[in-house]
Amino acid sequence: MRYSGGGRRVLLASAAVVAAGIVVAGCKDIAPPPADGGPSGSAVPTAGNSRAVNPLDNPDGTKPGMAVITSTADKAKARSLIGKVATKGRGPKTGYKRDEFGYAWMDSAPGGIPFAHNGCDSRNDLLKRDGEKARFRAGSDCIVTSMTLHDPYTGKTIEWAKSRATTVQIDHVMPLSYDWQMGASHWTKGKREDIANDPLNLIPVDGPTNGAKSDSGPATWLPPNKQIRCSYVVRFAQVSLKYDLPVTAADKRMMLQQCGG
Repeated sequence: MRYSGGGRRVLLASAAVVAAGIVVAGCKDIAPPPADGGPSGSAVPTAGNSRAVNPLDNPDGTKPGMAVITSTADKAKARSLIGKVATKGRGPKTGYKRDEFGYAWMDSAPGGIPFAHNGCDSRNDLLKRDGEKARFRAGSDCIVTSMTLHDPYTGKTIEWAKSRATTVQIDHVMPLSYDWQMGASHWTKGKREDIANDPLNLIPVDGPTNGAKSDSGPATWLPPNKQIRCSYVVRFAQVSLKYDLPVTAADKRMMLQQCGG
């Protein structure tokens, strides 16, 4: 079949449109690979928490969140800090009970830790510290009923409400059972109450992720969000040094590794 010049131009234009449509349709259903260090699906990292503070600049834990450590200089500082942490073998769990560290989220820890004795329990202190757009129970400036949390462990933004309380849990960065096995079993009750309620050792995070961590050290558990791992082990080291608690040799090696060591 023969076509005039005009007919050939129409056919060529139509073919170009079809081809473009095939390319667009083909790309539409191909999901881009997750960014290195970030979970996929509903846990894709968001823009993050602009309020979050580098743990190297937050040695008492009173400032919000846990910002990513990115610079070469800060990673060198992180390795220097981790290098000061002592090591020893993990002792037995014999005798450990949560109650050995006082009742949960007490406001009366005796050691002068930040936020203690302020009339608000430590769980709500941490929700207020890290949550954005916090709303409070009527007549209270303590009981948080809803907030937005930028979870550093997963990279998710969580719209939290008290009616679904367990979707956000407060993680003990250096777990209490771990503390017990590394020397806290020999402490006074007051010192154990301090580490259990110290904001340096506490961070609100995604509940299921916290459950998966259990009482693991860094050698066996790290946050799914790889970008935050150096910051996480820095905080682990800060708690270790403040309370003169060693970590296992395997945990220390893993901690150094996360900050480029």
